[in-house]
Amino acid sequence: MYPVTFAAENPGEGRNRLTVFFRLIIAIPWLIVGGIYGLGAYLAAIGAWFSIVFTGAYPEGLYNFVAGYVRFLGRFYSYFYLLTDEYPPFNGEVDDAYPARVNTPAPLPEYDRLKTGLRLIFGIPVLLLSYVQAIIAEVVSLIGWFAILFTGSLSEGLFNPIRSATAYQTRAAAYFLLITEDWPPFSLEDDATPSGQLPPSAPVPPAAEGTPAPPEQQAGS
Repeated sequence: MYPVTFAAENPGEGRNRLTVFFRLIIAIPWLIVGGIYGLGAYLAAIGAWFSIVFTGAYPEGLYNFVAGYVRFLGRFYSYFYLLTDEYPPFNGEVDDAYPARVNTPAPLPEYDRLKTGLRLIFGIPVLLLSYVQAIIAEVVSLIGWFAILFTGSLSEGLFNPIRSATAYQTRAAAYFLLITEDWPPFSLEDDATPSGQLPPSAPVPPAAEGTPAPPEQQAGS
């Protein structure tokens, strides 16, 4: 399974036509916060790039900040592209209660310096595919906008391509922000289930006495 996972469930009937109609306006606060958050995340990724190239390690503080932005971005995309009507949180904390969930892995003990150093070159295919997926998400969500206004729901035939495109864009961001070293899959077929739906994040078990805590638990302590 790809290390950065994305899951979203179709809310079905009874969509909020009012918030859907004004979605571009309602989303403005998240666009502003996302712009500031994203600038910070990309600056942090630049710092992490130097760290990985010279030491092979992604500093934990930078990693947690960038991973939080990836979660924020995935939830914002889901709201903006009409996968859900629930307002996304303004932070990047893990939130299994939100209808769209993005899970990021713990940082690797050591990163490939070559893959990191040449990320912008190795990532050209990812950048091109992300552009294509953005077009798909925009076109299909526009059709979905009309569908929700007239029927009050988003069919699976519209929901699934938006979800797949949103997942790819989120994973592409994680790839360029150095969260993972692998190209994101083109679809959700590598997720836990064929529908792309994942169970909530499992809690991190406490470390046994005398043994170091796993990275996730150390980050949250």
